[in-house]
Amino acid sequence: MSAMGDLIARLSGIEQLRVTRDEPLSRHARFGIGGPADVFVQTRCDEAFAAALRLSADSGLPFVVIGGGSNLIIADAGFRGVVLQLAANRIEHQGAVVTAQGGAVLQDLVDYCNAAGLRGLETMTGIPGWVGAAVYGNAGAYGRSIAESVAKVRFLNGAGVREFSHAECRFHYRESIFKRQKAWIISSCELHLTPADPSELREVSGKILKIRNEKYPPDMKCAGSIFKNFLYAELPAAVGEAVPRGVVREGKVPSAYFLEQVGAKGMRVGDIQVASYHANLIYNDGHGTSADVVRVIRELKSRVRERFGIDVEEEVQYVGW
Repeated sequence: MSAMGDLIARLSGIEQLRVTRDEPLSRHARFGIGGPADVFVQTRCDEAFAAALRLSADSGLPFVVIGGGSNLIIADAGFRGVVLQLAANRIEHQGAVVTAQGGAVLQDLVDYCNAAGLRGLETMTGIPGWVGAAVYGNAGAYGRSIAESVAKVRFLNGAGVREFSHAECRFHYRESIFKRQKAWIISSCELHLTPADPSELREVSGKILKIRNEKYPPDMKCAGSIFKNFLYAELPAAVGEAVPRGVVREGKVPSAYFLEQVGAKGMRVGDIQVASYHANLIYNDGHGTSADVVRVIRELKSRVRERFGIDVEEEVQYVGW
């Protein structure tokens, strides 16, 4: 029996684990792009996932863990190996303390907290993806990030389950320790929120969601903003001085400002389009390919580097490249 055949047989013996062959990864990416995975493994059970992760690592075969796929660029050829997905999605609270599993949809968590009258996440409405990825990338919007509410994070590190405090997570703008330790898989997080009027929270979320849906229609095949914004204080002095004051928002300079200066708006390669109204929005306008997405990204990075001497950094992650 081949190594892959042996691994599939072992994975199939784990309860509460769904194992499929040649799963189209385009189904698991918001871009709607990506070839098949040799093996796709999905479960809502932490123990089953941990067992599958150990078997995959011990097999010596390539493997990768994905979340909801909102921030993924998956290769057109797919992934030659095993793709694992922990989809546990329970949300519960006691008082102002909320526990959310990593596979919970972030929007579901926002709606849950709003309904429970718990302030802290209402500005994150409309951000696609799962809670685990939101913690991983310290997602945020409108002056708040999820790190401000995170008290503890539980994760699998291959040897077992560990728990980190807020400080140990080393949160920074769109960063956490989990981005640097990709083998650590977020299982759940504990959020400390503040009691508030549910109707007020829903009103705040409703206004933000309206704006977001105009910019990023729910049916648009995209990953939201492709590039991270810049912290103004960390820009080279000459670059920062040339940025109009009105562009700086809450200490950050939108990447879209620099992209717009180099002609990003409306740029198109095949069916991959940069929005005509937002220079940091790349979307699949039909039957685009991941190769074309990467061509657009590389071209934009090159233009910004040549014009400003700085590097725009992707928020998206690559699978299968």
